[in-house]
Amino acid sequence: MDEDDAALLAAVRDGSARAFNTLIDRHQQAVRAFIRRLTRPADADDIAQETFLAAWMHAGSYKGASGGARSWLFAIAWRKAKDDHRRRFRLWRRDAAYRETAAEDDRRSAPAEDGIALEQALAELPIDQRAAVVLCLGVGLTHEEAAEVLGLPLGTVKSHVLRGRERLRGILGEQP
Repeated sequence: MDEDDAALLAAVRDGSARAFNTLIDRHQQAVRAFIRRLTRPADADDIAQETFLAAWMHAGSYKGASGGARSWLFAIAWRKAKDDHRRRFRLWRRDAAYRETAAEDDRRSAPAEDGIALEQALAELPIDQRAAVVLCLGVGLTHEEAAEVLGLPLGTVKSHVLRGRERLRGILGEQP
């Protein structure tokens, strides 16, 4: 490890912002170049900032790396880039599923006025109830899946769906 980096990291562990700024100045170009090769160029600066923020927050836990501060920063950048990639993939997959669901809904949709009335009725439900109803009755998730998505107990989701369905019937003027 570069002795200068070792001294800087020791000072950073002691809370020195000046030492950390010096560490950033010394390694940021290499870290950014590495990240740009892994991600979209537009995201590289954000990931680099997350990398250095994580380095600042976890400097006290730095145990040393065979390549010194530079390899430690590259390891953090690698994890941040992988996290960003996973997040983008989940967004892409969710958007693709939404587009497919929307296309299916369009193919089998009810008359427009019925859809408007349903949207207005849903808007009158409390947010937790609305989410449970939409997930279970609209999207087709099981109660268990909806409970996992919403982070609610299974019984609560079942109650929300039952009560929400009844409230929707009342709002829409349907008989049970």
